[in-house]
Amino acid sequence: MRIAVIDLGTNTFNLLIAESDGDGNFQSLYNEKLPVRLGEGGINSGIITEAAYQRGLEAMDTYAESIRQWNATQSMAFATSAMRNASNGKQFVADVKERTGIEINVISGAEEAGFIYEGVKGALNFSDSNSLIIDIGGGSTEFIIANKDGLKWKQSFEVGASRLLQKFKPSDPITADEIHAITWFLNESLLPLRNAIAEHGVEELIGASGSFESLAEMVIARYGQQQNGIATEFTFDLEQCEIIHRELLASTREQRLHIRGLVAMRVDMIVISAILAEWVIHEFGIPKMRMSAYALKEGVLRRFLNAH
Repeated sequence: MRIAVIDLGTNTFNLLIAESDGDGNFQSLYNEKLPVRLGEGGINSGIITEAAYQRGLEAMDTYAESIRQWNATQSMAFATSAMRNASNGKQFVADVKERTGIEINVISGAEEAGFIYEGVKGALNFSDSNSLIIDIGGGSTEFIIANKDGLKWKQSFEVGASRLLQKFKPSDPITADEIHAITWFLNESLLPLRNAIAEHGVEELIGASGSFESLAEMVIARYGQQQNGIATEFTFDLEQCEIIHRELLASTREQRLHIRGLVAMRVDMIVISAILAEWVIHEFGIPKMRMSAYALKEGVLRRFLNAH
């Protein structure tokens, strides 16, 4: 069985086409990312702007063609923060269905966090100690506490990189006062996370999706290959990450375009992502960090295969 999964994120639309072996496992055949920026200009006012709407439709046309070319027999599409909060989100879903035949499921933040956990669980092994999984999206950020015995806590917060970027409109480069304002906002917005960590305790951070993939690519480009030997995870050196994060916060947009390992679609959001990741690491004294190559779309696929 050949399956296509589309993750319609606030910044990026992601397509995964995979083949099932019939035993609940899958092999990735094709991956595609498109910088749609669905939340640009309208995420904090609850609308998909006309330009973003058109980019979204064109991306779905492209993905529909890729799905046909790869002869996928099953297609699933999931939309997250930008779509669930947009007044014209339902119209977008209807337009995509009419143009491509693809049915989009608009999922809640809690459902999103659940799929991310399923994806991460397929990418790496948990220990007895609790890990904090973070997926920094454009509209929302999901936080999950889990260990080898299962999921302990999860919650989605409206503190995605695009949402914060449009809310604070930082200078280029960002100033110390702007960083302070963003961290203060995180401190206020993430009180339930603070309470959950106080209750459960965490020994490790696991980053999923684009921002952490970009960080891993920047670390590899600068310091050399440090892969675990497992293709679906990467172990960070926190000192190396802190050096890169400091440089990102001091950089202009033009300078970030030339950083090895940082793709162009990430140059705007990576500053906010760096602030958020550093805040979590320092605020909660987390001593270790890994990256999961799997997130929402792989979680969707794993859950579908387990059910079938």
